[in-house]
Amino acid sequence: MKNPEENASKNRYNHLKNEKSPYLIQHATNPVDWYPWGDEAFKKAEKEDKPIFLSIGYSTCHWCHVMAHESFENPEIATLLNHVFVPIKVDREERPDIDGIYMTACQIMTGTGGWPLTIIMTPDKKPFFAGTYFPSESGFGAIGLKDLILNVQDIWKDNRSEALNSGEQIFHALQDVSKTGKGEYLGEKILDITYDELSKVFDDENGGFGDFQKFPTPHNLMFLLRYWKRTANKHAMYMVTKTLDSMAMGGIYDHLGFGFHRYSVDKDWLVPHFEKMLYDQALIAIIYTEAFQATGKMHYKKIAEEILEYVLRDMCSKEGAFYSAEDADSEGVEGKFYVWTAKEIKEVLDHDEAEFASFVFDIKDNGNFNDGYSQESINNILHLKHDINELTEILELSKSEIEDKIEKIRIKLYNEREKRVHPHKDDKVLTDWNGLMIAALSQAAQVFNDEKYLEASKTAADFILQKLLVNNRLVHRYREGDASIAGNLDDYSFMIWGLLELYTASFDIKYLNAAINLNKTLIKYFWDDKNYGFYFTASDSEKILIREKKIYDSATPAGNSVEFLNLIHIARLTEDPELEKMAVKMETSFSEDVERLPTGHTYFISGIDFQVGPSFEIVIVGKTGASDTLKMLNTIKNYYIPNKVIIFKDQDNPNDVNKIAESIEHKNNVEGIATAYICTAGSCKQPTTHVNEMLKILGVKSDNK
Repeated sequence: MKNPEENASKNRYNHLKNEKSPYLIQHATNPVDWYPWGDEAFKKAEKEDKPIFLSIGYSTCHWCHVMAHESFENPEIATLLNHVFVPIKVDREERPDIDGIYMTACQIMTGTGGWPLTIIMTPDKKPFFAGTYFPSESGFGAIGLKDLILNVQDIWKDNRSEALNSGEQIFHALQDVSKTGKGEYLGEKILDITYDELSKVFDDENGGFGDFQKFPTPHNLMFLLRYWKRTANKHAMYMVTKTLDSMAMGGIYDHLGFGFHRYSVDKDWLVPHFEKMLYDQALIAIIYTEAFQATGKMHYKKIAEEILEYVLRDMCSKEGAFYSAEDADSEGVEGKFYVWTAKEIKEVLDHDEAEFASFVFDIKDNGNFNDGYSQESINNILHLKHDINELTEILELSKSEIEDKIEKIRIKLYNEREKRVHPHKDDKVLTDWNGLMIAALSQAAQVFNDEKYLEASKTAADFILQKLLVNNRLVHRYREGDASIAGNLDDYSFMIWGLLELYTASFDIKYLNAAINLNKTLIKYFWDDKNYGFYFTASDSEKILIREKKIYDSATPAGNSVEFLNLIHIARLTEDPELEKMAVKMETSFSEDVERLPTGHTYFISGIDFQVGPSFEIVIVGKTGASDTLKMLNTIKNYYIPNKVIIFKDQDNPNDVNKIAESIEHKNNVEGIATAYICTAGSCKQPTTHVNEMLKILGVKSDNK
């Protein structure tokens, strides 16, 4: 897509000219007279008696680009759109509240969804037609945008009551979707049911779930790892490791620059949709970190560190916050930045390196994949057909020799690739996705004992708390000095998650206090006193069509699921029974939805796993930096103990920590030695100064993980 700023002299701007969203700016010079979402557009529609054409997408969306090129840059179609409608453009990442409502409407009307999302609605925001991508012209049994516009024009003129009735029906259906009731407690049985359901859709051959497109869905794997921890079920662990191994070997992983693409279009993890999203990097880094912690396998640590290297190198602003995404397209072609011909490989590497790389990365003269657009392709997606152990046998080289060769080749190819035209980078900073990245970096800092991850996490958290916390309320988006758009449930819940992890990594009390304060704000403005759970938008936010309450996990866990765990964590840290009661109310509020489709609610069910227990509240009392204190703290971090909260009390400076919970004031180290106080299952154990005794109470053996 052409850069509007470069072409301003040749193009007139529409009403998106002064927007901050990179996606909206991409459309600011379209001949379509786009308006941003706001009163001006709706008043115009009402005054001129026109329906609204609402188009929702995001700046790194491949099919959004295609529809823009084919239709929104087409003067003939633009003239039709401007004549029949008031056109509105929305960035789904900037306004997930709007996107969520109308995506649900699309799914109700069509049974499917995706982006670009196309909605036609009345001036009072009620949708009566929905779809996704439309070609400019009709053909092959599919209606084109031009004919769609003309059909809607006729309906609006001659059969408007039909459109209005349809809009009313969808409006009521949306209201029904967001209603929650009060069901039964879920309890331990839901854990077994969820495991069984995931087992049924697991791909034994390739890893992952389903037999078509493959999404990483890290929260499924997080649940399975917790289920393995609870039951020692080997197949649960196998589903995790098989999936993580296959993902890391596949084309969905960028073997040169690191980081994961959004999903693969095939079941083999080979051909990705090439965009890279910040939330994917965060969540996938977390599951690889946890897998390393649970198994001790170094290649999981390596992948987690490589993901974080990519993020810190390519997705970090100069202030230390994190950008949103990188596009799939460059020079108008999806994946062009990432694919290689055999000829290009041979030009960069010497003969022996090229031979080695061709075998290891499965590079073929006639290409190693079908791109789906043409019958023949000479392009290759770098991936591994053999893992490192298989390569040592096949090539009769040591593991270190193979790794050294691969790294030398990687650096050469990466440096050559850097000369190419890079994909567009969406440089807006989103509070919710930064919260996830803060959680990922903080977990890595704990597990890998690496200061650089802790410092990066602190810097990002401080940026959000300084720039996106306005009058004690979070805002959603920051770009070019502008912080705006009211924070939603995900902003609060994901940021609280990140801050809780950052406290555990740093034991800096300011981050725990920040999490507690944000949680109070979230409860005040988002909690449903009548039916429980949290609305997606605040009580004083803009009223759109309905006030949604979401529980279904998508590419990220649902905000209600994350907050369910946050409530339990903060309740255990602060000894606040009211927060524990709120979590129980959430369980009953969402239990029917969860039972109906457990695999769509795996992060919430991980919260049930914590709630059922065993879980542990740990207070370590010692002197900051003392060897016995560090040994105790680091030992805990070495083991996979997901259902725990931990507080550190500095014996010499206890005042701030003593305020967190009433009992902490009475906990002191024993005979000047670092001491662990552990409570579980409603009872507290005798304090201990012995690491092995501490591990025994925590249910782990000191000789394995």
